[in-house]
Amino acid sequence: MPRGVPKKDDTGMRYTLYHIPPAITQKHITTTYLKNESQTIWHRNAARKNKTTADDAAASQETKGRRGSQVIVIHLGSRFLRVGKACDVNPVTIPSVVAWRCKGPVVSPVFVEGVSRPKKGRIMSTKGGDASAVHDDPFEEKVATLIASLRDRMRFYKHRVTPNATSIARTFNEQFKPEIIPEHNDPYRVEWLDASCNEAVLIGEKALRLAEPERSGYLVRWPIYGHNFNTRDYKSTQENLSDIDILIRKTLQENMNIEPSEYKNYSVVLVIPDLYQRAYVKELVNLLLTTMGFKQLCAQQESLAATYGAGISNACVVDLGAKVTSIACVDEGMVISDSRLTLNIGGDDITEFLYVMLQRIGFPYRDINLARSYDWKVMEDLKTRLCTLTETDIALNLYDFVVRRPDRPTEKYGLRAYDEIILAPMCLFESRVIEFDRKRIGLHVTACPDVTDEIIEHAGDHVTQAMIISTQHLLSTNDDAVAKKPEPVNGDGDTAEGDQQNTSKNNTPMKAELPSSSQPDMIDIDDDKPATAQHITPRPSQAQSPVTPPPSGFSIDVPFEASKLPLDVAIFNSARATGGDEKIRKYLQAVLMVGGTGLTQGIIHALESRLQAIATPLVPNMEKVQIIPPPKEVDRRVLVWKGAAVLGKMDGVSELWITPSDWDILGMRGLKERCFYL
Repeated sequence: MPRGVPKKDDTGMRYTLYHIPPAITQKHITTTYLKNESQTIWHRNAARKNKTTADDAAASQETKGRRGSQVIVIHLGSRFLRVGKACDVNPVTIPSVVAWRCKGPVVSPVFVEGVSRPKKGRIMSTKGGDASAVHDDPFEEKVATLIASLRDRMRFYKHRVTPNATSIARTFNEQFKPEIIPEHNDPYRVEWLDASCNEAVLIGEKALRLAEPERSGYLVRWPIYGHNFNTRDYKSTQENLSDIDILIRKTLQENMNIEPSEYKNYSVVLVIPDLYQRAYVKELVNLLLTTMGFKQLCAQQESLAATYGAGISNACVVDLGAKVTSIACVDEGMVISDSRLTLNIGGDDITEFLYVMLQRIGFPYRDINLARSYDWKVMEDLKTRLCTLTETDIALNLYDFVVRRPDRPTEKYGLRAYDEIILAPMCLFESRVIEFDRKRIGLHVTACPDVTDEIIEHAGDHVTQAMIISTQHLLSTNDDAVAKKPEPVNGDGDTAEGDQQNTSKNNTPMKAELPSSSQPDMIDIDDDKPATAQHITPRPSQAQSPVTPPPSGFSIDVPFEASKLPLDVAIFNSARATGGDEKIRKYLQAVLMVGGTGLTQGIIHALESRLQAIATPLVPNMEKVQIIPPPKEVDRRVLVWKGAAVLGKMDGVSELWITPSDWDILGMRGLKERCFYL
């Protein structure tokens, strides 16, 4: 029977009326469709662009001026929005908060997350400088482990421990009376906004200067949380995008004098996370190109932008943000996808932990409430000035801070603290004090319902090799067969002995860090018993969050379990996911730290010594771990933005732009053509 003719059954009836077309004979194919570059949409758009009149070109040249003056760089963060032209030295930085005036009663979203809280009426007793829990409070046992780790480091460095320091500090703080500062003597007096404010929407510092947002009829929300939309405080994605829209529009109008009618003349470089959700990227690109109407757009990953800003081509980039910490290795202008790792810990957790530690020693400002913006600012100021990771700074010192509250006089307080200033940032390396399950309450994954012409995103796309290495001790036998990854860094006796031998040989403070850092993957984050190098019990987390089901192929939620790692362990596992020992040495000798938490005093030495303790016994010929400093006079907080600005001024960026017409026709597929990492 000839090919393509439908078969008949015994009754002579065809099975179908559809005639299957026969296959095309290859030797007769003469079409050139999509076989040369001139038939692509990019070539047609470029040809259409070249047909502009000479007058339009001359007018455009007049408006361009300096290179990069028509390119706007946007970096959205959990706490701050950074926007500026690519030719600017520094961006405009404003808090990424929006306050809308509403009718009727307003209940602002209040959710203080993160650090465990001690039970009321139960205080740890310290005698002779050694911490010992006198009750069964899990939080106090975790703090006792943290203090023991700090005491080990101090003994190694031969630092003296002040006996009864906690009791002395508590006695001073409980008896301290604040000093009233007259209004005319306060140079930093705040002009608070009350119910008389008639503006429909407030952003940035204005929104934070609302005295009583609920009583004034304002709803205050932060639209970005970590690397995604703030799904906890918003009912829908459109609500969230509306706040981001007004945040960008008012910033451009008030700080850069760019009106909405001028958006069509500007290109946008959008900085996106390394480990992103495609729905998040799609909604932001659609907002900028379709809703706001910018001329064209280019998306750039944070780690790659950081290497541009630092002027290097290879690095392990560590972005210490407010809510999350992202780690990724960059190799010659490409982010290695398997090295990407996100930790659910950031600068806000340090702020909350500092608050908890100061409460244990009788913090003199009794009415502090972190849900209020001005009280959060007080604790942020204390964190910036007091927190350190240098053991030599530990002393029973006297500090002062100022509290400015609406409708009350300015007060100046005195504070005595001992090791609380170093225990707070140590939560980066002792992540067991963080309640990770609580941090996920109310958050959910942003879904992308339109999958007809888009790139379909699978749950397994967010599982990288670095995450599997970090959680392999929690995976079942079947998961190990699916993963087929190298063995994780664990806490067996051989590794501990190797670390101790290496410590005595190199005379570095590695031995003191073994309980907290060199046995990372085997530490049970939810375990209440202090972990030591000789006794670490591998056990999966018993608390399962109902936020998202585990990705297919794994019995646990790999990204969530990997987000509990200490910082030093996560960096080592990220470098380990890139390849062999040579790659590990390459990236551990070029660690680039960005983000506001990277400004913590002593964090470079603390991270280098801990990474050295992990890498030396496990990586042959591992000479020295090195943290690369940022370029001279460049703030770590704006390094990512400056790198994106460098890209916006390069000639090669002309190959990366996607226009509104391209986006309308191709959607995410068009963005993928330009940003191949999508």
